[in-house]
Amino acid sequence: MPEFYEPHLDFSVSEYQSILGVILSLRDPVDGEILRCAVEEMKERFPYFYVRAVHKGKALVPVPNDLPMTVRNTWEPIRLHSEASNGHLAAWKYEDRRLAFEIHHALTDGSGVMPYIKSVMFLYLSKVTGQTFDPAGFRLPGDVIPGSETGNPFSEPDIDNTEAPLYQKKPIPDFFRLTDTADHDKTVFYVKLSEAQIMQRCRDYDGSPNAFVSVLLAKAARRWDPGCEKTVTVSVCIDHKAMLGNHNNYRMFTGEAILDFPTERDLKDLGKACTIARGQLMLQAQPENSLWEIKQMKRMLPPPSPDIARASICVSYVNSRSFGPLDPYIEELYVVTSLSKITDILCEITCIHHHFFLAFMQPFSSEKYFRCFLEELDAAGIGYESLRREPLRLCGI
Repeated sequence: MPEFYEPHLDFSVSEYQSILGVILSLRDPVDGEILRCAVEEMKERFPYFYVRAVHKGKALVPVPNDLPMTVRNTWEPIRLHSEASNGHLAAWKYEDRRLAFEIHHALTDGSGVMPYIKSVMFLYLSKVTGQTFDPAGFRLPGDVIPGSETGNPFSEPDIDNTEAPLYQKKPIPDFFRLTDTADHDKTVFYVKLSEAQIMQRCRDYDGSPNAFVSVLLAKAARRWDPGCEKTVTVSVCIDHKAMLGNHNNYRMFTGEAILDFPTERDLKDLGKACTIARGQLMLQAQPENSLWEIKQMKRMLPPPSPDIARASICVSYVNSRSFGPLDPYIEELYVVTSLSKITDILCEITCIHHHFFLAFMQPFSSEKYFRCFLEELDAAGIGYESLRREPLRLCGI
């Protein structure tokens, strides 16, 4: 069996393909040949992403893959860990000015994959533009790979002697569901918001971007079905590595804080709702809570099944903000992930160019709930651009 901190590649079932994707829109059309060269060169610096899966005893483990990672001029999905992907657990694709990197989520999370994306873009844009960019802050071929990046991210804390945290939120089993049983066309909407406006609301309401967006999504759920009396629950993703001081490790150790919005709570007062949500978030997003979660993982306790519904909505904020000297060449940035039965609506947040970019994913094609969310943005005085909608097309396994 792999150590508790190593990727567990069997975390994938038919209903939950466990794929993470990062999408960028560039200023100019993508040069596929130069992108292929950049992707291949980056194997030296990020060998842990250039892997295939093999059986070792009863477990699936990643081993080096010498074949090229695929870079395809199409937005259509392929299967990872197959001939179509040269056996890799990751792949690139592009179409006009857009490109995307998709990877088996068990290998990494958003914070782990973003340095790789930035580094590939550094090589690619250096070759395309002929510019000499400042390499500070990028992980490039020839660099020494530090142990903090690839080793046990939890080697310092005394995990074994960790005690249960003082506050643990009990799950709400019968919560508000946003589904359309007759419509199973997974859809993603892309939205651009002003960073200045969002951060001003966060200052006004003692909030944070993920708490503020969570409140608006809960208000949109009430607008979508005002007659439902069940509690709206929002799962806010937490990076346990960062909570315990390790920001460099690539491995996936995401957790969640659950925000609840019962019907008796008046959401008309946006400031009060944001303050309550921020309080709930702070109670759960503590180092002691992360230590306790890691202890359970180290004891190899089985995680909840991917088929068990745990929240109405999920919000994830991948901190990016800047690609440094590459910013002028990148216009949009999104994170997308496979939808599952864990949650109905998934909202991934990124930030670049003084704008927040939201990838708003749902397991049906109707725009009704998305329009409710846009109405909440209007009511909160947040300007936005609804840029596009499309089927959610990610690689499978």
